[in-house]
Amino acid sequence: MTNPSALRVADLPQNTSSSFSLRPGAAELKSIAAELSLLGLRKLSFEGHIKAQGKKDWLLTAKLGATVLQPCVVTLNPVSTRIDVTIRRVYMADWEEPEEDDVEMHEDDEVEALAEYIDPAAVMIEALSLALPQYPRAEGADVSEAVFTEPGKKPMTKEDAKPFAGLAALRDSLKKEE
Repeated sequence: MTNPSALRVADLPQNTSSSFSLRPGAAELKSIAAELSLLGLRKLSFEGHIKAQGKKDWLLTAKLGATVLQPCVVTLNPVSTRIDVTIRRVYMADWEEPEEDDVEMHEDDEVEALAEYIDPAAVMIEALSLALPQYPRAEGADVSEAVFTEPGKKPMTKEDAKPFAGLAALRDSLKKEE
């Protein structure tokens, strides 16, 4: 089944652009937040247009805006981030996916194969997921040294793990003997 926001390419006008404006409601925001493992999602908007690019290709350009709430990677406290990005997708009629198992990424990640429909809602969710901070951090959150070991044993610190730490100790002991 096709998404209701999807636009059938055969119905798009060749000589003018087709505008779209998506502002998901509360239920949709909750669903998208769950899909992207977000604590919250507010003010999501995706506005732009689709226009013909040559005789068979299509260009989608849009502005994505959202406020996302993610857990801090250090403290797990909620971190709010505002996202405002410009999105561009080129749908090419003659573009083919490589069939090999060992495939390199296409140089232009904005290019996609043209299908029967162009779905701005799917582009919105994909673009939002790509724009999310990978390691959100609350203000002032800092990673301090964590030390783990078995009970009753001396924990290994960062200093102990340095490859030349033992040589430095040997050098220092040799200097004392002089």
